[in-house]
Amino acid sequence: MSYHNPHTPPRKSATFDDYTLAEIRRAAATGIYDIRGAGTKRKVPHFDDLLFLGASISRYPLEGYREKCDTSVVLGTRFAKKPIYLKTPITIAGMSFGALSGNAKEALGRGATIAGTSTTTGDGGMTDEERGHSQTLVYQYLPSRYGMNPKDLRRADAIEVVVGQGAKPGGGGMLLGQKISDRVANMRNLPKGIDQRSACRHPDWTGPDDLEIKILELREITDWEKPIYVKVGGARPYYDTALAVKAGADVVVLDGMQGGTAATQDVFIENVGMPTLACIRPAVQALQDLGMHRKVQLIISGGIRSGADVAKALALGADAVAIGTAALVAIGDNDPHWEDEYKKLGTTAGAYDDWHEGKDPAGITTQDPELMKRLDPVAAGRRLANYLKVMTLEAQTIARACGKNHLHNLEPEDLCALTMEAAAMAQIPLAGTNWYPGKGGY
Repeated sequence: MSYHNPHTPPRKSATFDDYTLAEIRRAAATGIYDIRGAGTKRKVPHFDDLLFLGASISRYPLEGYREKCDTSVVLGTRFAKKPIYLKTPITIAGMSFGALSGNAKEALGRGATIAGTSTTTGDGGMTDEERGHSQTLVYQYLPSRYGMNPKDLRRADAIEVVVGQGAKPGGGGMLLGQKISDRVANMRNLPKGIDQRSACRHPDWTGPDDLEIKILELREITDWEKPIYVKVGGARPYYDTALAVKAGADVVVLDGMQGGTAATQDVFIENVGMPTLACIRPAVQALQDLGMHRKVQLIISGGIRSGADVAKALALGADAVAIGTAALVAIGDNDPHWEDEYKKLGTTAGAYDDWHEGKDPAGITTQDPELMKRLDPVAAGRRLANYLKVMTLEAQTIARACGKNHLHNLEPEDLCALTMEAAAMAQIPLAGTNWYPGKGGY
């Protein structure tokens, strides 16, 4: 005979928690999988699990008000006639017109230009506003080929061949019909109002040999002037980085699973790919093994939020970082100012990720003309520039504290790890030891 103490609260399953139960019921009721935007919401080892070891006696710090700490970076020095010079190593990741409003794309261009960095077009083509307000604009060349034409390739300052994305390596994106306005439909050669799914692979190659041919084709079209980036999702970073280099890339962009997306299956976002922290060291190792570290630049994206994250990524061997979700927050996404309207959509500020529905109260992830008016691209651009400035100053502060006069002089030796997982992924000693899992000894 069983006995239940009425004073003991019911115990719920850790495996079948409330969210899991709700998802099972939703799937059973609708017969469709969940679609959303943004990045993974599960907790994975990240930059917060690393700390810097500032200078004291054994290291000599730099005086912040008197001694210079350079933040500049040059991208595309391998083959391009016109490499890109940036004042800060923090770039704006590719986010498409279609997924974002025209005002949002303009704001990103304005903010990046003020800060002296680059922005990226995304899957959907190049708008005149974005080109006009972006001093340095990277043109994404995706499997969908939406909006791709030789004229815009030549108008760009660099070309990014997108093979994969952190939120969905091996998968394609989605753009629902309610966001395919007349202008979006015209730019993408799509019927207005019809759901669209981007391809998961390029139609004209099946491997790295074909990628090499495509890169040469793009160089010929642009007279070898533009740096050619290759972007991959974080899944097999060592081999993907090595193959991108062998195919002729000037820059490798590596996107971890904390990177966002406009829209894809939730099961994809949460269960495919690797944490950003786990991707960096294998990619750097590939570059080092090929003798190409710092010759082919490495850009890391996926969950970058602060100057500390920037400094940690660079200390692990990256040359620059890219931000997407954080940039949208800076220009006004998920702002509590619109909390009442977020609640009407069944969500809350900070959790809104139904970007594919096109109902964003902040006017950012929408094509609704009335909602778009809410975002002032000039004011939003200033906010983004302020945010980029603060991130750069934070990274400088850390570098000076470690005795470094350039952000690129930060190194793994400047870091320690707080957890076994982070130590293993970043190959950084656990705090208080000189050991990390896999190193051997103690």
